[in-house]
Amino acid sequence: MAKEITLNFKLADGEVRTVDAVVGDSVMETAIKNDIDDVVAECGGSLICATCHVYVSDETAAIIDEADDTELDMLEGTSAERRDNSRLSCQIFVTEAMEGHTFETPESQ
Repeated sequence: MAKEITLNFKLADGEVRTVDAVVGDSVMETAIKNDIDDVVAECGGSLICATCHVYVSDETAAIIDEADDTELDMLEGTSAERRDNSRLSCQIFVTEAMEGHTFETPESQ
């Protein structure tokens, strides 16, 4: 059986939802499986649409891989404000170290 942890999604309206996440899944997949509508994910994780944009905390950024050039290019096309901590949730994979971490969704995708 796959290992599960909990993640939090802080939605654009301020609501925080705590969900179960499977280690190895992407944060985008976790959002979709848990009906986090603020993560649209039009391309299904193919890294071609930037509609799974999230903001990560410094603590989360410290434990995930850095964005590669392709992700950085896609982040140029987000509909919401791009910040230093902007990431595409399809490129972040759940690890046990993420237990309890929060991913903030922007106002629009």
